[in-house]
Amino acid sequence: MKEVVAIKPYSEPGRPVFKIYPYQTWERLGGAVRYYYVPRILHGLLYRCQFPTFRKSDKKAHFCFVQPESLTFDTFPSYLQYEIIPFIWDCWPGYFEKVCNWLMRNKVKTAIFTSSQTASLIKQRFPEMNILFVPEGIDTAVYKIGKDLKDRSIDMLFYGRPIDHVVKYHLDSNIIIYRLGGLKGKKLIHTQNDLCEKLSDSKIVAAFPQSMTAPDRAGDIETLTQRYWENMLSRIVMVGHAPKELTDLIGYNPVIELDREHPNEQILDILAHISDYQPLVDKNRETALKMGSWDIRMKQIMEWLRGVGYEV
Repeated sequence: MKEVVAIKPYSEPGRPVFKIYPYQTWERLGGAVRYYYVPRILHGLLYRCQFPTFRKSDKKAHFCFVQPESLTFDTFPSYLQYEIIPFIWDCWPGYFEKVCNWLMRNKVKTAIFTSSQTASLIKQRFPEMNILFVPEGIDTAVYKIGKDLKDRSIDMLFYGRPIDHVVKYHLDSNIIIYRLGGLKGKKLIHTQNDLCEKLSDSKIVAAFPQSMTAPDRAGDIETLTQRYWENMLSRIVMVGHAPKELTDLIGYNPVIELDREHPNEQILDILAHISDYQPLVDKNRETALKMGSWDIRMKQIMEWLRGVGYEV
């Protein structure tokens, strides 16, 4: 029985990446961990190349937090000597064959995906592989409850991917709109705290899965991402579309479905009756606190790994 050791994902000083939170949770729950420092001068090479593997350890397997565009980087040097158990984000259609080839090359026996659709497709391709779907989680302690909706200063918040091709808003000039990032190249958000402050001071946020905002990349893979948890924890009225993974998980739809025929009128009506949505956002925060934590995800993963024959 192999012991599973989680490998700390790389992050630049002062710029934590989202993959660090599940790693930290694994460590906090008592899972074995290890960190490798790779000199920055080697990063480009490690992104492009996979080196020959050595004899694999029969005592340990390395649990790596992975994205398809950086498979070899995210798993170096673990793949040289250890069985890899990858936890894979963002396996969009354009990366699918690359991921399948990588899984075969590295003789992966066990893999975890944040997309249920991708997990199902991988299981069809590799029926003997141990496959688990685990929806994205979040560090619930980071996000602020904020003021009640009626007392917030930002009427509508846009952040993340552009949505102009999904819906074109032409809102009244009296509406206070804030856009985080991507505005003529100007960076408007610099730290995690900056983001949390703006989230907790906003009434409405545009919330869409990447299958709608970036269909050329995501295709028909509609998946739950961290942003929904961020919005729920911050008690913002989400207007857009909820991925099925989210509604299936929590048992209700926390998002106000966008009226594409009358988006501007819909937003103005919500703002005019904003206090009517306070019970919904309160419920959303309570739900996210109960069901969105990485603690829940990591406990599930640990139990599952034990069930398929590993020592955790």
